[in-house]
This record gives sequence, structure tokens and C-alpha cells, in this order.
Amino acid sequence: MADQLNGKPAAQVNAAVLTPTPTEDSLPRRYADFETFTEALDYAAQGVRGFNVYTARGELKEVLPFSALREGAIAHARRLMHLGVERGDRIALIAETSSAFMIAFSACAYATGLPVPLPLPTSFGGREGYIQQIRNQLSSSEPKVVLAPSGLIDIIREAADGLGAVFVGDWEAFAALPQAEGELPKAHPDDVAYLQYSSGSTRFPHGVEVTHRAMLANCHGQAYHGTRVQPTDRCISWLPFYHDMGLVGCFLATLTSQVSTDLIPTDEFVRRPLTWLKLISENKGTTISYSPTFGYDITARRAPSDVAEKFDLSRWRVAGNGGDMIRPDVMQAFIDAFAPAGFKPGAFMPSYGLAEATVAISFVPVGQGIITDLVDERMLSGDMDSPRDPRQPARYRAIVNCGKPLPDHFIEIRDENDKVLPERAIGRVLVKGPSIMKGYFRDPEATRACLSEDGWLDTGDMGYLLDGSLYIIGRAKDMIIINGKNHWPQDIEWAVEQLPGFKNGDIAAFAVTEPNGEERPAVLVQCRVSDPAERIRLREEIRAKVRQITGMNCIVELVPPRSLPRTSSGKLSRSKARQLYLSGQIVPLSVAA
Repeated sequence: MADQLNGKPAAQVNAAVLTPTPTEDSLPRRYADFETFTEALDYAAQGVRGFNVYTARGELKEVLPFSALREGAIAHARRLMHLGVERGDRIALIAETSSAFMIAFSACAYATGLPVPLPLPTSFGGREGYIQQIRNQLSSSEPKVVLAPSGLIDIIREAADGLGAVFVGDWEAFAALPQAEGELPKAHPDDVAYLQYSSGSTRFPHGVEVTHRAMLANCHGQAYHGTRVQPTDRCISWLPFYHDMGLVGCFLATLTSQVSTDLIPTDEFVRRPLTWLKLISENKGTTISYSPTFGYDITARRAPSDVAEKFDLSRWRVAGNGGDMIRPDVMQAFIDAFAPAGFKPGAFMPSYGLAEATVAISFVPVGQGIITDLVDERMLSGDMDSPRDPRQPARYRAIVNCGKPLPDHFIEIRDENDKVLPERAIGRVLVKGPSIMKGYFRDPEATRACLSEDGWLDTGDMGYLLDGSLYIIGRAKDMIIINGKNHWPQDIEWAVEQLPGFKNGDIAAFAVTEPNGEERPAVLVQCRVSDPAERIRLREEIRAKVRQITGMNCIVELVPPRSLPRTSSGKLSRSKARQLYLSGQIVPLSVAA
């Protein structure tokens, strides 16, 4: 543990001699009721809880009590001061799931620097694409210091070349620097606590500025009003620290409310998703754990036949769901797979949020589970005034209740003229409250485009309110509008996913403009079939399925596996897929006829 206390990465010690931090503690719980992150860590360090990092096989490899985190962070803060870091200077951190990252992030607060978590290369198509992504974000944030794992440092140096950082190095090289003497500066509540680069910000990155005050307001809302943290709770997470759901929900929120947290690196979770459930089964305490829909999806797909013998999910109290569209069919599949292991449907907790609001805006009450509202698809398409064809059955879609806003937060649904709409009327989702970002870093124009002077944030999402609860139906910018009708790309993608051989993330739907100026839906589908005749059959089956959903003929292109781009958080990027397709960078597979 001595290496940790000096602000160095935790030693890789044999798991047999490591003990995870306790679930319970005699230190009285405080629900993020602090003015700054450093004040929160100073308090948490008086207890015995902390963070624990596991391998893909569920073996404990790092233990970082909050006390060791604080001591290491203060040592690193003095190293930042030695490098000349002053209030507001940016420190770019490649956000691996490790004690090294957590110590470096916390050090920035003690030095009043501004941490900038940046993604690992797992979500990118190759070395050059990753270097360009990191370079764009470094160019935007202009960090004074850039830190990374030793295995990535050569790539990061290439990305940072010529951008003016005074130090670019790995965790070990940084830990070897001398420490400055003197008193540590003091953070203020309205200082920016960190910059969060939003998913998909590839060409024009948007660094979201979140203050200490906003971050702690959101952490308090999550712990006290959302998950209602109990004395026996511990958090278990595989979410990446470069995404707001992992960084805030499973690092900052758990620390500021003194919750022991067990972590699995995201890439290791993807290789062995059942390790997530193994830790939930084995680690003592009731569990809080979050995931986007795709995490529940891939875990259910890997479920063994003997789940009751292998897992005990009866203590899983809060199974949070957010970060992408919540699909009732996937949630039901997870229930079907793991109910024999004691998973309770009421544990599901849908939520809604975005990085521009720190992370969370709304939660359903603990124990409610998935509640849906059946909506006429004509309402979703903006075509309710058209008479229904009596020869066709009525079509409905189940929309998931994402809960009511946290206290002191507000949600409004507005039309294109900013008129507030009544309940069950679909429009733009706007939110307001103490968790809203200060703005986009050094981008006042982009800030004004989504954040009004009176504090209302246009989320870019479409939805409606019912009995005060929020229902999300999609992204406004992704909407496909054909002949005045709205078509949600998620609907088209989900329809194709129901065909045998496809899974979530294999399909990208968007609109393209024909030479005559008309819009037409296009669907790119990752294909693993090599037989030409089978490709023809598959394309026609997909086209028929999309015609069933939209009533229109669409362009269907089969593309090679791993062709579709993803954001830094692993989600499909439709806008980039469209750009790459139109520019010829995504080349369709040959299909005769």
C-alpha cells in the first residue's frame, strides 16, 4: 500500500493477500452535502471504505481506500504544482479503470487544476482514428499536463505532439517527479471541477464544464433521492471513467457519499460480462449497479443454463438503466434469464440524464421497476390527423417511464417555437436545475445554442411528460423525416435486429438526399455472410422489414463487420456512419442483382 500512499499506481499484489474495502463503516454517512470535491474526499478519508479493482475473472487486483486515495492525491497535487499547474489549468488523463487514474483525477482538485478524462482506444477503429480523436480533444482543452498508462504513452505522445503541454508521461514517470512545497490552493464551489467530453464529439469536441457545486448537487440527488443509499449498499461497476455515467455515477457519487465500490475495467467486462454478476453474487452487501441497455443485453445473451447455481442476485437492490434508449424487450430478456438466480424485476431503475446536466436528471422510485406507456405509432410519426387504414392493425410502441426530476430540477416539453406543451404531447426536452453545466469550454456559441440565459438546457432529445414523469422517444437530430412524417432510426434498427443473426449495434439508419432532392431512409447493416445468394436474400428480407415499419422502400447496404463507427462510450454514431457512407469511406459489400 506504500506505493498508493505516495500517489503511485497500486502494486499488483497476489489477490490472496488483498482484502476489499468494507461495505459498512462507523463514519456517519453524508450524502454529498459538501461545497467542493476536496472537502468530500477529506471527509471520506476518515472512514474505511474505498475502491476495489478486479480482473475479467473477478480476481481482486487493486485496493484503494479513500484514505489512500486522499494521501496519494495530495502528493500528486504537489507534483502538479511543481510543473507549474495553476487554478483552471487542464490536466488530460487517459481514463483507465485503475487507482492511478482515480488518484490523478483527485489530485487535480487539490491543485485546483481541471481534470479532463479522455477515452481508451477500445471504441475506435484503429490506431490512427484514436490518435486523431485524442488530438482533437487535446487541441480543444489545451492541457498543461497529459498523463496516460504506460502501454499507451507512445500513442499519446504522438497525439500531443506540438500542442504545448509541459509534461506528457505515464503514471510512473509522473510519480517520480519532485513535490512542490508550500500550502495547497483551495478549491471554490463555483470553480469548474472537470471537463467532460460528450460522446460523439469527434470533429468539433465539446468539453462540458461542470462546477464543484453542480457535481455535488447531482451526486446528492443520486444518492439521497435517487438510489436512496443504505448502510449496507456497495456499488459494482464496469462503466468507463471517460463517460459521465461511469465517472460521476460510479466514482464521484460513490466517493462523495462514502460507498465502497467494486470496479471491472470496461474492456474486461466486454470479454467476460458474467464477471459483473459474479461480483454482485459474491461481494457482501446490497448492490447498486448501473448499465446502459446493451450491458443487460450482452449479459442475458451469455446466460448459462444453470444460473441459479452460479449466481445469487437476490441482493441486487438497484439495477440502474440509462445512457441510451431503454428497451423493454431487453429488460424482459434479462429478467427471464436471471430470475432463477433471485433477480427481482423491481430492482430495475430507469433514469434519464446527460453530461450537460452532470449526469442524472430523473429517476423512477426505488422498487418500481420498468413501467411503459403504449403509444400509437401515428403519434410518434406526427401523423395523428391522418385516418387509420381499417385494413391495417393498429401499431403501438412501448415507451419506458424514466421517472420524475430530482428535487430542485425541472423538465419542460416544448415545440419548435419554444411553446410549453401539455402532457403526452411530444416535443423537445428541456431541463433546468443546479446540476446544469456552466457551458461548453471556450465555445460560447455552442453554449448559447443549447443553454438559455435563464438556465434552461435544450437536451437535443424528444419526449413527453405523463403524470409528471418523463418518457424519451429519441434524439431530435437523428429523426428521419420523410414526406412530413417522423421516423425514429431506433425503430428501424430494432426491427432489423429482430431478424436472425443480428444484434444491437449491427444496424445504422439515417436519411439521405436523393438527386431529385427527396429524402429517403438508408440502412447500413453489418453482414457476416459471404455467400452471394444469401446476401441477396438477406438484403430483401431487411428491405421488407423496414418497409413494414415505415411504409417506404429504403436503401439497404450490407457492410463488413466492424464498419459502423461508435462514440467514445461505445454507442453507435449514426451521424458519423452517414458521413462515412456518403464520403465513400464505408464501402458496401458486393451484392448482385
